[in-house]
Amino acid sequence: MDDLYRETIIDHYKNPGYKGSLDPADLSFEDENPLCGDQLRIDLQVDENGTVTDARFDGHGCAISMASADLVVEDIIGKNIEELKKMSKDDVLELLGIEELGPVRLKCALLSLKVLKGGLYGIGHQDEEL
Repeated sequence: MDDLYRETIIDHYKNPGYKGSLDPADLSFEDENPLCGDQLRIDLQVDENGTVTDARFDGHGCAISMASADLVVEDIIGKNIEELKKMSKDDVLELLGIEELGPVRLKCALLSLKVLKGGLYGIGHQDEEL
């Protein structure tokens, strides 16, 4: 992993810009990574057109899962719910600046996508290929 990307991950882990909760939240999703115990909740506020007007995440976990959550939440504000449903594993890895990770670290990096998609599609504890 390139040092610049490692610094980005550590910065988002130590200084998340979107950690917290929204009250009220129009949509709130929660899940965990059973392999390592990372837990994550994402709250969204959505306008009448289905556009995310604000978002926050909360939870605990490793640097990669928490940095990923911060970057994903930052990225989805201003996007329509239909756009979010098309978000892919590659989109998340691009936000993180990582091309390849081992299987366990990949699960950590993709927890935010798992939580988001699970909530958008009404699926609890999904573990399919994202």
